[in-house]
Amino acid sequence: MANVGVNGVSLYCEIQGTGPSVVLVHGSWGDADGWARVAPGLAERCTVVSYDRRGHSRSEDPPSQGSVHEDVADLAGLIEVLDLGPAFVCGNSYGSLITLRLAASRPELLRGIAVHEPPGIELLRDDPDLRPIVEGITMGQGPVRALLEAGESAAAAELFVDTIAFGPGAWAQFPAPLRHTFITNAPTYLDELRDPDAFDLDLVALRRFTDPVLLTHSDDTAPMFALALERIGRSLPQAEHHLYASAGHMPHVSQAEEYIRVTLPRALE
Repeated sequence: MANVGVNGVSLYCEIQGTGPSVVLVHGSWGDADGWARVAPGLAERCTVVSYDRRGHSRSEDPPSQGSVHEDVADLAGLIEVLDLGPAFVCGNSYGSLITLRLAASRPELLRGIAVHEPPGIELLRDDPDLRPIVEGITMGQGPVRALLEAGESAAAAELFVDTIAFGPGAWAQFPAPLRHTFITNAPTYLDELRDPDAFDLDLVALRRFTDPVLLTHSDDTAPMFALALERIGRSLPQAEHHLYASAGHMPHVSQAEEYIRVTLPRALE
């Protein structure tokens, strides 16, 4: 466990194992602890780095509005400061968008990526057939944003989990430490909602990434995730695909053994 200075902020990170470098990027509301069930297994053959993104949990929380561009720069900086490059990077949810953006902008830092269910809602907006899905998600984000702006972090976290990311009743199934993490990090999601670039991706630039790619989703999550992943896959013809059964939005938590079995061989390539 250590705090590392990157781009003017202190980022909390955990490093374990030896071998090819693997960096784990958590999604919205979470932190490095979300990878606790898979990091040791990956570390049996790799150097594994998990970290709290800026503003989350044990990392520094700058007072200014956060942006996806800062998150991408932080990931790049972490790889450089810790001399991990080229690294294999695994992203979950919003961490997947950060990972994909790094692949598009700094491919020399990477030797492959694995991403699960990036919330690329803006990738779907130009398709008239998908407009109802986009509008439904946007409408769902509205009440969450209102609660966050009112300082109602716990209510916002529960609403987000049950109506956007995981499904009805999921919040009640979360263990208490995970609920606490989501509530603590709630303001960072408000930054994402206020960031006009947060849920978009330059697919043209992404085509320049030619290293191995693993794209995954689960069969029991919102259709938006699979649709966004399909769009992304068109720009990455080398990508392999894996479907998790009944694993939800965080298979590294719900199906840890399968996640390691699917991801580790790619991380060792």
